[in-house]
Amino acid sequence: MEEALAPYAAHSDKGRGRRYAETPHASRSQFQRDRDRIIHSTAFRRLEYKTQVFLNHEGDLFRTRLTHSLEVAQIGRSLARNLRLNEDLVEAIALAHDLGHTPFGHVGQDVLNECMKEHGGFEHNLQSLRVVDHLEEQYGAFDGLNLMFETREGILKHCSLNNARLLGDVAQRFIDRTQPSLEAQLTNLADEIAYNSHDIDDGLRSGLITIAQLEEVDFFARLWREVQESFPGLTGRRAVYETLRRLITALADNLIVTSGERILEAAPKSIDDVRQSPPLIRFSDQMRKDATELKRFLYENLYRHYKVNRMRHKASRMVRELYQAFTEEPSLLPPDYRVVPHDATAQARRIADYIAGMTDRYAIREHHRIYSLEEL
Repeated sequence: MEEALAPYAAHSDKGRGRRYAETPHASRSQFQRDRDRIIHSTAFRRLEYKTQVFLNHEGDLFRTRLTHSLEVAQIGRSLARNLRLNEDLVEAIALAHDLGHTPFGHVGQDVLNECMKEHGGFEHNLQSLRVVDHLEEQYGAFDGLNLMFETREGILKHCSLNNARLLGDVAQRFIDRTQPSLEAQLTNLADEIAYNSHDIDDGLRSGLITIAQLEEVDFFARLWREVQESFPGLTGRRAVYETLRRLITALADNLIVTSGERILEAAPKSIDDVRQSPPLIRFSDQMRKDATELKRFLYENLYRHYKVNRMRHKASRMVRELYQAFTEEPSLLPPDYRVVPHDATAQARRIADYIAGMTDRYAIREHHRIYSLEEL
């Protein structure tokens, strides 16, 4: 119940509202309604077939954008409860934060950004906001999902000053250099906890990284030794899971303690005080160092592994060639994505909408339909 929330938490009945006024629901809070709208959205269902690290068809047990979002929501709710923050808002932000992600993970974003450089670029956080503000078609009265301001600001984790000036109040904090809600700050770090842990799991499962390599990372090595001391002789998946459980717990507990101390020191009385304070949700300096070392390891040994690079190369080519084909001949697009009368920038944005909304397998099929002679 929201009565148990801290005074500086985001209270849904004191929120900054929706873009289009709606009558409050009798049995659900405003942020619960946001969560429900996100779960029932088309973009949310597409996350099941969008890459996290490994293409969806490479294995049934690898994370996708959907399972990643669920793990972020689970970790985020636990953190929020301990800090007396609004769990429903955290969950809504967590479930929506990757709605604008392209197929094939970050490589899809990078290629679209390059293709769109003369038309405003492409960034998946901005696209997630665009999805919930404009692209979802669920309601007769408005485009998008008409989410609460606090949910929308949490989705918008990063934003350039040029884009901030175009987006209005939801991006004003990037101009004013103020902070979002504690719930938004917390979800950002819950995202980091989730991908650091599950990318290790998926990397080990794939065979692209090994325990021996990970033991070169002090943070992981300490936890691995702790498991070996608690369960002598334990090997295989059980040893991995025991270690990753400890990793998540260590990160989460450190965040709760450190953030609690910073909140106590800053003594915010309201969410407005939070916005004027420096970031209050964070890890300790040592834990930040440990987490950064782990991220660096994953980048060098997993995300840039030659087998992953091969996938990135193929994905990059597919996304670029799809964009080029649709740009050169817009009649290849479904009718809803054609801009008439023709406007180059508006058409480029709709092409980016179409490609970003694709799942991995749909993008592969579309590329095959356009470029394969077998489809004649």
